[in-house]
Amino acid sequence: MPSSQNTPPQTQAVSLQYDGDGAPKVTAKGQGYIAEEIIQTAKEHHIPIQQDSELVALLGQVQLDQEIPEKLYAAVAQVLLFAYEVSGKELPHKPEDL
Repeated sequence: MPSSQNTPPQTQAVSLQYDGDGAPKVTAKGQGYIAEEIIQTAKEHHIPIQQDSELVALLGQVQLDQEIPEKLYAAVAQVLLFAYEVSGKELPHKPEDL
């Protein structure tokens, strides 16, 4: 019987959405086949992908359509900056009164 130590870890993926209002939200998450589908869909739509297994594990604990917790803001901000730079999009602007 194969040991679980020899089993490769399943692929995990989390999709985030940020429109400049509030905190980013988890829009999709999964592992194994579902994760592969999330990654494939992102590639098909030219959505930048960043690999960070520790961050994905933490984001995977957030419920779907929920904003990320404040403790993950700094890490997710780095991911969003990467995504905007790679895609050539402008960052959403904060309202002037904040």
